[in-house]
Amino acid sequence: MTILGIIWFFLLGVLFIGYSILDGFDLGVGVWHLRGRRDEERRTMLNSIGPVWDGNEVWLISAGGVLFGAFPSVYATVFSGFYLALMLILLVLMLRAIAFEFRSKHESPRWRNTWDIVFSLSSIVATILFGVALGNILRGVPLDKNALYTAGFLALLNPYALLIGVLSLAMFAYHGALYIVMKAPGELENRARGWAGTAGMAYLILFVIASVFTAFFQPHLLRNYGRFPALWALPIITICMIVFSTAQHRRGRCRSSFIASSASIALMWLMVGAGLYPNLVPALGMPERSINIANGASSDSTLLAMLVIAVLFLPLVVGYTIWVYRVFKGKVDVSSEYAHY
Repeated sequence: MTILGIIWFFLLGVLFIGYSILDGFDLGVGVWHLRGRRDEERRTMLNSIGPVWDGNEVWLISAGGVLFGAFPSVYATVFSGFYLALMLILLVLMLRAIAFEFRSKHESPRWRNTWDIVFSLSSIVATILFGVALGNILRGVPLDKNALYTAGFLALLNPYALLIGVLSLAMFAYHGALYIVMKAPGELENRARGWAGTAGMAYLILFVIASVFTAFFQPHLLRNYGRFPALWALPIITICMIVFSTAQHRRGRCRSSFIASSASIALMWLMVGAGLYPNLVPALGMPERSINIANGASSDSTLLAMLVIAVLFLPLVVGYTIWVYRVFKGKVDVSSEYAHY
């Protein structure tokens, strides 16, 4: 295990954090989309994420590219073993994008309602599937001696993975509702405050349940916590951050509530990294077959070349992302000439 492999382990985590925070809120907006009572409210929600949603997806594409280049064994195992599940994720993401773009191409209420349903359902399904995929990685997957997945699609729908999937739904629903509060005017903003209150409570409860379930039934994830007791600060701070976010929301401080929600998502990924390290794909019941940094990373020359590229271009991506969000800050006005959806 080399220092370059460790660096890319953490950089991969950074990409997942970026995707979960940024695409998390626009998936969350999709979760609530059908709760819009009028066409104007649904257009407001779409226009709130319209300038940024496709840029948010870049973080997921980048993470896939990093897996392919830095950890090809992980890419091969996950993308072949989870083939049907990943095709389903790609399908709902494509349907979501199609619904986003097609929805306002025709004035017919039936046309718009159809694509509204597709957009919302695809957002919900994608959110749950992302959580289920992560839950299976945390639980461990059955691998043979050649690191090939040996079970079927239904084996992925185990209780622990489904619990993480439901937690993912609550987390993104809360994150998305907070974003609507920040971007929507009038009645929609007020109703979104109620959605955020409900989702925030569900997020907190499900996080506690998932943490207890992990402690009792996934003890391999606590190995590093036993070796480095300071890591126990991560779940404690995460709970505090969720509580702080919901408290700020109740006080009407939507921006600080959203920032705290983003921090809680980042902290959960730190918990995931701390639990998995140095593994990337734990083998269920046979830890010696796990894919880790040592046996799953590319050569040092490949990792070094990728690191140079990342150092050059990652600041540009981050800078552009910050610029876009600054340009499109503030409430959405669907009567504006810039409102498209």
